[in-house]
Amino acid sequence: MNGLGAQHLTLAYGDHAVVDGLSVHIPPERITAVVGPNACGKSTLLRGLARLLRPSSGTVLLDGADIARLPAGTLATRLGMLPQQPVAPEGITVADLVGRGRHPHQRWFRQWSLADELAVAEALAATALTELADRSVDELSGGQRQRVWIALALAQGPEIMLLDEPTTFLDLAHQVEVLDLLRDLNVLRRRTIVLVLHDLNLAARYAHQLVAMRAGTVVAQGTPTQVMRPEIVRDVFGLDCAVIDDPLTGTPIVLPRPTAVPVPPS
Repeated sequence: MNGLGAQHLTLAYGDHAVVDGLSVHIPPERITAVVGPNACGKSTLLRGLARLLRPSSGTVLLDGADIARLPAGTLATRLGMLPQQPVAPEGITVADLVGRGRHPHQRWFRQWSLADELAVAEALAATALTELADRSVDELSGGQRQRVWIALALAQGPEIMLLDEPTTFLDLAHQVEVLDLLRDLNVLRRRTIVLVLHDLNLAARYAHQLVAMRAGTVVAQGTPTQVMRPEIVRDVFGLDCAVIDDPLTGTPIVLPRPTAVPVPPS
């Protein structure tokens, strides 16, 4: 099977299984959004797919090969993971931080090269950061900083980018800015993108596939239209809702049903 996926995957911290017997397929050159309530295992799943957490059982496959058997250098050039709320070293410039994405390509006999320089320049250009290359990351807005981290992942040159809540703590305008950038990377550079999102409506607008999780398992996976159905939203989030078509994009929008407000006695 082409692309990234997991079969009967169990991921645990100590004796506590957070992901339990989960199977999922991430299609290549598509955007997949993982959605679900807090503490359902979304971030843990991404860590397992990136080989940052060893499975208790089951396997993670990349183009049919068990990633546990791939050399670390090979895996690092195929998979790039952007964790939730990464922290940059104090005073580091944009260009220097993005350049750290080239570390998987370094060897004791191969130091910084023209290829590395070009990769960083392309990553800065793709994320509209070229003019900010010499600025300190500390001086940037939240949306700009998130673009820097995405540029770092892009400079690494992976086919698959895993992003854990890349829009957290950003206002709506910056959320859209980041998601527009990821869509451009998917369309123009054919990157496979997997991201954890909390906003169902943004997930449906930008992703080709949704993976809906609850309590460490996959409840539904498929297109936004297939997954964002009232009964599935109720099952996953415990939310009574209506689902309508977005008048601008045609993608589904979840509208929570209002609860009855008691009328005070006259």
